[in-house]
Parts: sequence; structure tokens; C-alpha cells
Amino acid sequence: MQYNLWKGPNGLRPGWRLLIFVAILVLLGYGMSRSVDVLTRSMHADFSTPLDNVFLLDLLLLPLMIATWIMGRIEHRTFADYGLPWRRAFGRRFWQGACFSFVSFTVLLLVMRLAGVFSFGAIALHGWDVWKYAAAWAVLAFLSALLEDFLYRGYLMFTLTTGISFWPAAVVTSLLMGGMHYFNPSGHGLGPVSAIMYCLVTVLVLRRTGDLWMLLGIHAAWSWCELYFYGVADSGYRANGHLFTAGFHGNSLLTGGGFGPEASIFTLILMALWGVILSVWLRGVRYPDPAAVQQLPSQNVN
Repeated sequence: MQYNLWKGPNGLRPGWRLLIFVAILVLLGYGMSRSVDVLTRSMHADFSTPLDNVFLLDLLLLPLMIATWIMGRIEHRTFADYGLPWRRAFGRRFWQGACFSFVSFTVLLLVMRLAGVFSFGAIALHGWDVWKYAAAWAVLAFLSALLEDFLYRGYLMFTLTTGISFWPAAVVTSLLMGGMHYFNPSGHGLGPVSAIMYCLVTVLVLRRTGDLWMLLGIHAAWSWCELYFYGVADSGYRANGHLFTAGFHGNSLLTGGGFGPEASIFTLILMALWGVILSVWLRGVRYPDPAAVQQLPSQNVN
């Protein structure tokens, strides 16, 4: 049988589809980034505050959504096929993930408190500011999670899965998503290692639930805890307008240093525990949807 360089059993080969997607995304992203640069300079944007961050993330999300929509039109697929069914937005799974993440992060800080390397500090906000900043940082945390997770685990993850199967695709996207944390402030320690481990563990949520919504709840709640509720560094970045004035003291291997608690060895242990908990809690295989993949070979969906 003659080999077709362009088409496979499911239409255009995954490699070519990814190249088209990346080309569209780069072109749209470049144009948007130029606009963002002009706007942020004119606004004197302060990205330690939620409002300016929300504005920036909205602009960055737009090229990703447009590029995914274009590829969906080309491939006759929907956002749901790429892991983002809008009908399930903020449903039960999302809030399960958010609660699981909030409790986990709180337990992490309690363990660090018992180890003598963390203190919760005093409450920094009062009155209306408590609710104002809570809502503002919640919006930011969700948009940030949506941008990051849908970039690496949306169209990219789906298309790689159709080409090399799920777990190799999970490893590739996790190395990309987690490895980018190396370029964050104070990102030369355990931070990227922890981020890669987080990605490898939480991709199981996508596999078992069939979409990104529970994973988005986990990611958004974790960021909200760091940026707002406890007021600690989030992957090397600090924010203004947080509830507690938490502080760390001691060895950076235990505290995470400037990167924040994500770079602590305690977080690595927590991620290992997450892997066990999520494996027991979530059962079955729901991603990718065979109907969306069409004629994907059986060894790729087991």
C-alpha cells in the first residue's frame, strides 16, 4: 500500500495539523503581543494587581481561541473534542477540583508550619476589600489556568494523542508546560521539577474525566490560594491585594525560596500523593473520545 505523506487514516496527518495550528497561533499571537505592548505602556500597567492581569490574559487568550476555532472548522471538530465542552463549564467536576486543590494547599502549608518554616501572618484586608480582591483574583486565577491548560492540553494534547497515543503526548506536553517554569523568576531550583510533576499527575484528570474542567478547577484554586488567600509567591510571582501576610523562613528546599511553596520538597511529596489519590478517586478512560478521533487505532485509546 502506497504511503501518503499528507494524509493518514484520520485525514491530514497530526504533524501537519500541528504545524498549521502553530503557524496560525504565532501569527495571531505576534500581532496581539504588539498591541499588548503598546496598550500596557500607555496604561502603565501594574501586573501585580488583578485588573491589569485580567486585561492582559484576555488579550492572550484570544489568539489561542481563534486558532483552535479555525482548526476545528478545518477538521470538523468542536472545542469539546479538544477537551473544553462549554456545556460543562463550572459544573460539579470543576468545583470538586477546586475544593480538592484548596484543601490540599492548606494542608501543605500546615505541614510547612509544623516544620517551622512557614507562618500564616496577620489578615491584611478588611471590609469590602476582602470580597473585592477575592473576586478579582478568582477571575484572574481562572483565566490564567484556562490559558495555560488549554494551550498545552487542548488542541496540542488532542492532536499529539492522535499521532503518538495518549501517554507519550502527556509526557511531551507536561515537559513543555512544566519546563517553561524554568524561565520564571527564581525558576532555577525545584520549581520546574515540581511543575512537570504536577502536569504529569494532573493529566490523569483529563484522561479519567474526559475534559479539562476538573483540571481547571484544581489549577485555578491553587493559584487563587497563592495569589490571594495566603499571599505567597505563585511560580516566582507575587501579587498585591492578598488576604493573609504569610511568610517563609528557613532552607529554600523546604520553603521553595523565591519561587514559592511549589518549589518545596513538601510539594513534590504532595504531588506523589495526588497521583495515588486521583488514581483511586477517578476511574475509567474517557479521553480521547473515539468519536472525535474517528478511526484512531485501538492501541491509542486503551
